[in-house]
Amino acid sequence: MIDIDAGLVRGLVAGQFPEWSDLPVEPVPRQGWDNRTFRLGRELSVRLPSHEVYVAAVEKEDRCLPALAGRLPVPVPVPVATGRPADAYPFPWSVRRWLAGETLDTAAHVDRAGLARDLGGFLTALRAAPTREGRACGRHSFFRGCHPSVYSDQVQQALEELEGVVDTAACAAVWADALTTAWTRPPAWFHGDIAAGNLLVADGALSAVIDFGTCGVGDPACDLVIAWTYFRGDERKLFRESAGLPDDAWRRARGWALWKALATMSGLSSPDPGGFQARVLPHVLDDPVIA
Repeated sequence: MIDIDAGLVRGLVAGQFPEWSDLPVEPVPRQGWDNRTFRLGRELSVRLPSHEVYVAAVEKEDRCLPALAGRLPVPVPVPVATGRPADAYPFPWSVRRWLAGETLDTAAHVDRAGLARDLGGFLTALRAAPTREGRACGRHSFFRGCHPSVYSDQVQQALEELEGVVDTAACAAVWADALTTAWTRPPAWFHGDIAAGNLLVADGALSAVIDFGTCGVGDPACDLVIAWTYFRGDERKLFRESAGLPDDAWRRARGWALWKALATMSGLSSPDPGGFQARVLPHVLDDPVIA
């Protein structure tokens, strides 16, 4: 990981976009894993990949976000400029319009039922958008949008390592159920990382969706995982109704949620501060969200 701070960002902006060099630069309170984000003045933000593996998302988002922006019910980050690699920072980077709101995981007040409906509506609109500017799912999307079986080896290894820690028989049954289905419709847009940190809320309602770095075109089942990572009980049912996808998509989505929980708990995936995924796993096992 590169050490990215406000001083670095000020230098990059001054060197490449002198018209913005007098604007203050402040890090956002909650930083993501893949990118570092800074507010630039009142109306702009700067987003920089934290590692080479995330660099491909810069060009992808520059291409797809303007095409998607006018077709979605809430704002998404629209790029206004792209920075070049420099001596102090070796990757391309982006300047975007600032989007007001708090991330869902930090918001004090949320209309959870309204959010379930609105997020499902957002995903429905996303799937309906023309796909000509999208990239087919694959390595650039960390295989989101592909069939979850791409991670079968990880699931098997995780189950072996977590024997006696989790209900491996129940996990294996959920995984097997996910693998019996496939997306048979034309490839559709998916966001790839619908999580509380990538949803902005204002006055308790969904106000924007950010971080399209893992987006692409393929099977949108991966976008339903938030049913288990955030929503509870009747909220899941509202989300399912609004998202408008059939049972087979929910089986694959449950498989995606299971893989992430197991891979994280076993140390095969990204860190799990506070044991979040360990708390998600019981919801995945207990509630298939299928009528």
